[in-house]
Amino acid sequence: MTPNPPTSTYRLQLQPEFPFAAAERAVPYLAGLGVSHLHLSPVLEAVPGSTHGYDVTDHRSVRAELGGEEGLRALAATARAHGLGLVVDLVPNHMAVSPRHNHALRAVLREGPDSPYARWFDIDWRAGDGRMLLPVLPARLPEVRDRFRVSDGSLHLDGQEFPLRPGTEGMPLDELLDAQWYRLGWWRLARTELGYRRFFTVSELIGVRVEDPGVFAASHAKIVELVADGVIEGLRIDHPDGLADPQGYLEDLAEATGGRCWTVVEKILTGQETLPAAWPVAGTTGYDALRRLDGVFTDPVGADELADVYREFVGKAGDRGGRWEATERRAGYEVVTHDLASETAALTRIAGRICAADPALRDHAPWALRTAVRELLVRVPVYRPYRTGGEEVLTPEAARGAKAAFAVPEEAKAVDLVRDLALGALGDGPEHRAFRARFAQTSSALRAKSVEDTAFYRYTPLLSANEVGGDAGRPAVPVEEFHAYCLRIARDWPGTGTVLSTHDTKRSADVRAGIAVLSQCPEVWAELLAEVAGVPAPDAHVAWTAWQTAFGFGAPDADRLGPAILKSVREAGLRTSWTEPDAEYERAVAEFAAAGPGRIPLRAASEAAFALEPHIRAHALGAVLAQLTMPGVPELYQNTEREYRALVDPDNRAPFAVGEDDDRTALVRAALRLRRAHPEAFGPGGTYVPLAAEGPTAAHCLAFARSGRAITAVTRLSLRLAQAGGWQDTELVLPEGRWADALDGVREFTGGPATEVKLAELFAERPVALLTRVE
Repeated sequence: MTPNPPTSTYRLQLQPEFPFAAAERAVPYLAGLGVSHLHLSPVLEAVPGSTHGYDVTDHRSVRAELGGEEGLRALAATARAHGLGLVVDLVPNHMAVSPRHNHALRAVLREGPDSPYARWFDIDWRAGDGRMLLPVLPARLPEVRDRFRVSDGSLHLDGQEFPLRPGTEGMPLDELLDAQWYRLGWWRLARTELGYRRFFTVSELIGVRVEDPGVFAASHAKIVELVADGVIEGLRIDHPDGLADPQGYLEDLAEATGGRCWTVVEKILTGQETLPAAWPVAGTTGYDALRRLDGVFTDPVGADELADVYREFVGKAGDRGGRWEATERRAGYEVVTHDLASETAALTRIAGRICAADPALRDHAPWALRTAVRELLVRVPVYRPYRTGGEEVLTPEAARGAKAAFAVPEEAKAVDLVRDLALGALGDGPEHRAFRARFAQTSSALRAKSVEDTAFYRYTPLLSANEVGGDAGRPAVPVEEFHAYCLRIARDWPGTGTVLSTHDTKRSADVRAGIAVLSQCPEVWAELLAEVAGVPAPDAHVAWTAWQTAFGFGAPDADRLGPAILKSVREAGLRTSWTEPDAEYERAVAEFAAAGPGRIPLRAASEAAFALEPHIRAHALGAVLAQLTMPGVPELYQNTEREYRALVDPDNRAPFAVGEDDDRTALVRAALRLRRAHPEAFGPGGTYVPLAAEGPTAAHCLAFARSGRAITAVTRLSLRLAQAGGWQDTELVLPEGRWADALDGVREFTGGPATEVKLAELFAERPVALLTRVE
């Protein structure tokens, strides 16, 4: 653990429009806000013009478009002068498939499997015709053949550049193409014929083998240098589930950095899954906290009623039946058989080679191995199995379910073989290790694509629940469960991250708050839908999704809502998709978005809808204060210190800009400065004590104390509270002592067993309260 762990972080999205120099100019403002560290998006060299930096091209240098290493070091110095450190987003899993800019990949394409860089990438040279397929052509090869040209030792096509194998430059074009270590192909071939590991289903990003010691050392030398020099104090590890051995990688990283870094991992935990205890990290980036924060402000009864309204409204236009579990399972089958066909084919090839080399395992048909792989993958209930605990994921029950896909019991034995290979029970040879790693890597890709990028867009009763790490089938989290989570985090992972909005959230926290309030009034939502029924929509599913998105967004904005709605129907894949677009349907969606959700101010469309604004505000402020004071290290995404309405990327990745303060900004400053002044109360060693209100509406108060130093109390489900008659005589017993209101600096309250505080008084000024002990 770094000797100076963060008390809070602030995420900045670097890009050519917002380079290091711009971040440096923002330092005084951010220091005044109260954060302890700036969290920067990836800083290493990336594809020119990239607005995100996850398409790394060169690990050896800091990105020139952002100001280079000189700019980064200048930013660090300015930050340090203001009492701030830097946390950097690190991308170990993949690089860009950009032969012109990716020097390692360029060497492999030129020199083939004998290149010293061939070990950098998971390339199966035995797949296909023994060459690496590059699915980069806009059409079939014969259709673009006449556009190729050769010059300066490279092959050029429409701005793309590919290195040539030595000695082939003077060949006729057809011979030249056949003589390369790569095969240029139509981009659609990636789905079924790809021979290299990629990031999810993105063929433009090739997986990196950081499990190889030489590759790790070469790809991490610059980052390790920056850590050693004190430029970087923390690391966010992007997508560790894509790695062959996440634990091994993190152990290597901890050793290389000498334990000088606060390190968190972008690990998505499913349900009650916990982070592997052996990982040498401070915790996750915080999606597990996000789910609890969103859930504790969602009404379970109303959410169920809303799901019934959804099924009646959408009917056949949505996913069949409109049930979450069925939608999730169908999406899993579609993705594993279609989008990840190359990945399942790779696993089948590896399993086939293992069987061919072992007399005891022979005669499993390729189709049986492929079926077993698919059936087991769709039954992994979390993102992936790990080095330990795999038996808890790939259970005997999962195997029995997988075997049901086979008509002949003898052929179903392929399931046992695949399960044993995935668990490492049949040997530890290179092919065995490769299968185990690739199965786990494919599992994480399947989960991400089928749940986050497909099912969450098909099953949409309450869009606020359809967030990374969320549970669309169980959107509400009881107060007791929230407290249990916080107690466990305070005990086991006090340095973990917590978030409400990120660069990857489909909707910012304020948009989700606007949507979540509908769980308290499904009847109001049904009435609003009836009022806008006159705006013709392509189908009921897109109508529901678009109008609910617009309601959460709060203001009509066709330029921002339109692209988000179009993305949602492509991700859902019910009528159109990214790879098989239906132009006529998409035109209808765009016209509907512009005429309806992009034009009509839905939250002001009726008195009932307008009356929800105070309750949306109560949710938003309550979630912010709870996040900033619960166990863990809170992160603010850029601009979220004030009201921030943003939709799925790229909408939420606009450059940072200082805005006008609002009532939330004062709340954020008070909480962050309190954390910075008393790190011992909120960090490792600090305590978390749930506080229970007493009275007729006690369930509407979420309260806890931190180390005898601060008390957080927030209103939850305020609309239901108002319908119940308000706080009435509900009271909260504060811990012993005198407590001052940190938000107004005037009010004081006395704690102790005989000095209950009326919640009507505590929340007289605002729906949240932050109290600090008076010394």
